[in-house]
Amino acid sequence: MLFLATHKKIAGIVLTKETCDMSEPSVAALSPDMAAPLIRVAGVTKRFGGVQALRGVNLEVLPGEVHALLGENGAGKSTLIKILSGVHACDQGVIEIDGARVAFDSPAKSRGAGVAVVYQDLSLVESMSVGANLMLGREPRTRFGFVKKRELMAHVGEFLKAHGIPLDPRAMVGSLPFAYRQMTEICKALMGDVRVLILDEPTSALTGGEEEILFKAIRTVTDRGVGVIYVTHRLNEVFRISQRVTVFRDGANAGSYTTAQTNMKELVAAIVGPGHAAMHAREVAAGTPRVLASGLEAKPVLTMTNVSNDRLHDVSLMVRQGEIHGLAGLIGSGRTEILQTLFGLREVTQGTLAINGQQAERLTPAAAIKLGIALVPEDRHVEGLVLDHSIERNLTLPWLTRFSRAGWLQSDAAAQQAKSAMKLLAVKAPGPNTQVKFLSGGNQQKVVFAKWNNPRPTLLLLDEPTVGVDVGAREELYAVVHDAARAGTGVLVVSSDLDELLRLCDRISIVVDGAIVNTVDRERVSNAEALHHLIQLPRFQEEPAT
Repeated sequence: MLFLATHKKIAGIVLTKETCDMSEPSVAALSPDMAAPLIRVAGVTKRFGGVQALRGVNLEVLPGEVHALLGENGAGKSTLIKILSGVHACDQGVIEIDGARVAFDSPAKSRGAGVAVVYQDLSLVESMSVGANLMLGREPRTRFGFVKKRELMAHVGEFLKAHGIPLDPRAMVGSLPFAYRQMTEICKALMGDVRVLILDEPTSALTGGEEEILFKAIRTVTDRGVGVIYVTHRLNEVFRISQRVTVFRDGANAGSYTTAQTNMKELVAAIVGPGHAAMHAREVAAGTPRVLASGLEAKPVLTMTNVSNDRLHDVSLMVRQGEIHGLAGLIGSGRTEILQTLFGLREVTQGTLAINGQQAERLTPAAAIKLGIALVPEDRHVEGLVLDHSIERNLTLPWLTRFSRAGWLQSDAAAQQAKSAMKLLAVKAPGPNTQVKFLSGGNQQKVVFAKWNNPRPTLLLLDEPTVGVDVGAREELYAVVHDAARAGTGVLVVSSDLDELLRLCDRISIVVDGAIVNTVDRERVSNAEALHHLIQLPRFQEEPAT
């Protein structure tokens, strides 16, 4: 609970005027009314050089409310989150918690005020256990300063059990799949003394079962009066978890709605603008049928025969020219490991791989690229991009030999390639020399895709291809995938978004414990619920989809 008093700094909060500088609070602000907003943002602006990131935005969150915050990449959501978390200071406007005007000049002071943020970019220590990460900075200690490890693990274990979260407190974070690392980050926020919880794309890598665990945890904290700001690009989640919705567009408010009184079409219109509403309403609908470009008579671009290694067990899989083939399964099922094996990141210990009929032995990433295999990885920040490098450098990294002469980079050719790729994928940036770390999530993902667009790959591997990508950019990426398939590329896609698999894929294979246990044509699966049912079936038990 946040206690207020007549001091300039309270629980790490700086009390402020409307311009966000320091001032004494009013008497009314010291008597918070639980019917009043828990947190109120009014007229907040923020400029970065010549870019106006926020243009007087407003947002109110009530105690015990889940308030969805929507908008395209670059709409201003992340900037507001960073202001509320103390990373940035606002230029103008009012921020209040429990009626008292505040400004945070550091993340520590934001946390001290009870504001907890879970970013898409995880802030975990991978060399430490789950339990140590969750209790970092608040470990139980002896009077000599030593950590009481047994007490720490017991406390964390009780918390995880109470919330039904399938994490082992002793597991090393670095050994966990990305989705479980994401869940660890969420638990770290939930375990604190939270008044306002901000979740930025919390389900981006979670499957249906893990989503339900998260939603249950959210309901638990809102029952305690915690206010939740829920940022997502998955619009179906808005109707499952939130009570109200605010939409940002171009750094300004584009609409506020009671969830029960709005619909998908209205939200999409607010997000992308009325001029594009009709098109995008169709885009977010699950599953416009796509005609298989080459038909089942097309030759295979990938043939896996009884492939095994440290994570896979007797995997056999075929992907044909022009086919988009999905891999569905629970977290840790082996979906990602199949892609890693195909890209040479995991050794094949048994079985064979063939690309366009050519046997691939002792596969490495460099050899995979020469064979025409391209990978869009799950974690773009760690595995897909060099954030401190420019767009141009990121795009040319896999193809340095193409743009080099006698060991010197041909900068003009590289720049032309980058400009062409940026235009084709509609990457929003000042130019090819822009550092990737300054791009929105959707534009960063476009850069990852653009690396593999010219020359076109024989086999395109996509691991959670639209994580953190807004509704507009998502459709642009879908178009890139469809264009590649129409040109004869075989596509193998892993996604926790089952609607996305149904939207994209011609066939879908179910992965359980490192093995493919079932493969179905898209036409046999009527909806995401039916596909989720197939994933949940016991291993090797096949049942027709409905």
